[in-house]
Amino acid sequence: MQNSEKIWQLVDARKDAYEALSDRVWGMPEICYTEYRSVAEHRAMLEQEGFRITENVAGIPTAVVGEAGDGGPVIAILGEYDALPGLSQVAGIAEPKEIERGGHGHGCGHNLLGSAALLAATAVKNYLAEAGVKGRVRYYGCPAEEGGAAKTFMVRAGCFDDVDIAITWHPGAMNRVDDALSLAGARIDYAFFGRASHAAASPHLGRSALDAVELMNVGVNYMREHMPSDARIHYAMLDSGGIAPNVVQAYAKVRYSIRARDVRGMNALVKRVHKIADGAALMTETRVEVSVASAVSNLLGNTPLEKAMQSQLERLGPPPFDAADRKYAAQIQATLSAEDIASSYARIAMPVKKDTPLCDFVVPYGTKGAPMIGSTDVGDVSWVVPTVQARCATVAIGTPGHSWQITAQGKSGQAKKGMVNAAKVMAGVAVDALDDASLIVRAKADLKARTDAMPYDSPLPADVQPPIQPRPQP
Repeated sequence: MQNSEKIWQLVDARKDAYEALSDRVWGMPEICYTEYRSVAEHRAMLEQEGFRITENVAGIPTAVVGEAGDGGPVIAILGEYDALPGLSQVAGIAEPKEIERGGHGHGCGHNLLGSAALLAATAVKNYLAEAGVKGRVRYYGCPAEEGGAAKTFMVRAGCFDDVDIAITWHPGAMNRVDDALSLAGARIDYAFFGRASHAAASPHLGRSALDAVELMNVGVNYMREHMPSDARIHYAMLDSGGIAPNVVQAYAKVRYSIRARDVRGMNALVKRVHKIADGAALMTETRVEVSVASAVSNLLGNTPLEKAMQSQLERLGPPPFDAADRKYAAQIQATLSAEDIASSYARIAMPVKKDTPLCDFVVPYGTKGAPMIGSTDVGDVSWVVPTVQARCATVAIGTPGHSWQITAQGKSGQAKKGMVNAAKVMAGVAVDALDDASLIVRAKADLKARTDAMPYDSPLPADVQPPIQPRPQP
């Protein structure tokens, strides 16, 4: 307990600088592999704090690692800083208002995620130096979590091979240990090639790639009745073949996101979707090319680390929200539906608490509510390193993920208080592992027990490389 209080003090000593870092990253939202300014901000902080820095990690120019300490166990703290497209939003208000029409925005709170993770790593670095403890802390600055699977590429490149445990968090509406539920997922592009012709004068000479996409979509929709109920398939049109209806579309491209409870189930669904694409091409006399854009594994839990994190959460308590935080959160809640708010409580198996705009409690360990399952590339790390993740309250209860409301709250008082609490929780778990070697031993045994029957197999095909984007010109 004494060491927990010491590490929390070390977090508080540097929190102002990292709240400012979070605000800067919020103000430069960059998406999937374009995070050049955001990674530069994180690199500058690593340099200022005296970390040993590795750039271009796994061949990804927007990934960075900072390390401090020597000898002993290696503790990884994972950060992210990518934004989402189409969620530009003015901060601090409770109505949708874009800063830039069609612009990007931090609608998942990764400006907070990366800043808290680096704050935690800095506190652990200073703890190691002051206490004279053997051990190394690494901050992993990870881009492209939103659909880009950067951590999956980093795992494949061996970036976590010598790590003993990994710790991370995610902004949210509740304070809890993450229940380690996620779906394995693949993003796959299907490009159809047909033959253009005049749609009125010579339609018989044309072969429509757009028809092939539409038939593929119909086929996948019919498949939904015959796949596991917890699997998910969704799609987006990347290229519909043009805007002229009197031209038979010679090219069209659709991206599918195919998700299942584990990698084996995902791969089985992928094969079925491939067959449907082949069938659509056959029916339309077009040709289809398939390319994997990214893929991630499902999360694995780790009971010893989860219990250590729960202990930190309970000793620390919820973020110290004030009246101004609650007032703004109530204004955000007024933009939500009763169903939005009820959904947040359903996830933690609790009845709705009226007049509670912000989470002022810690969810008991092991609580199993209604699952709301997405996908994350943290999953791949969790298959090769014992991994634990916190959820810390930074937004009004009921705030939906990937929304303008999250972007609006990204610089708020409640967001920053939740961010600092998250840093304390992560740093506290790291110190627990440094002070008690048996925690790492038990965490590794837990991972081994979970993977003995199904060893890790990267969901990425061997020939798929990170879709690196060029550095923007000044």
